[in-house]
Amino acid sequence: MNQTATQSTGNRIPLWLKLLYTAFMLVLVPYYWRAYGPTNFLWFCDVALIVTLIGLWRESPFLISTQAVAIVAPQILWIISFVVELVTGKPFIGLASYMFDDTIPLFVRGLSLFHGWMPLLLLWLVWRVGFDRRAWKAQATIAATVLTTAFLVLDGPTGPAGNVNKVFGLDDAAPQSWMPPAMWVAVLCVLYPLVIYLPSHLVFSRVAPSAIRIDCDIS
Repeated sequence: MNQTATQSTGNRIPLWLKLLYTAFMLVLVPYYWRAYGPTNFLWFCDVALIVTLIGLWRESPFLISTQAVAIVAPQILWIISFVVELVTGKPFIGLASYMFDDTIPLFVRGLSLFHGWMPLLLLWLVWRVGFDRRAWKAQATIAATVLTTAFLVLDGPTGPAGNVNKVFGLDDAAPQSWMPPAMWVAVLCVLYPLVIYLPSHLVFSRVAPSAIRIDCDIS
């Protein structure tokens, strides 16, 4: 019978990178868990950290590609925000302004620098193992699951984890009042895939190498 299988990537990702990334996660995960609670890992950027860890060790184009379409574009905006504020001293977009807040411990801000190197790592990984074109649809499902879970388990935008993925509205200080809360979450479940994931998917599909798939005849 015919069966489609993903070709083995054969150690395309260096062991030292896997070990270094794992060491970083062994520091970040316990600290974030104690400081902010397990719900903090519902942030898309933290979901990306965990999924990418698995993707690194499995050398999985599919897992790596889902997180590339999810966070590369938003995190590039974070990098721009950080660099502009670093150079000019003035906030730009505000995505990285907390990095210049002296009331936040330097260690915490150091951990948060992953927002800067993570998209660059994902870009390199996509070019290393290939882009899987199933990724954006899968990530849309992941996003809907994460958003719904955050809405159900979090009490509001001012908890330790904050306004996770804007699930309570654009204002981080108070829930939105434009529409019923569940409708807002439903809107987000549509907007994230259409505004972020699909454009990223189209760019990666056009410029990145494809993940290699082979057809095997199995008797």
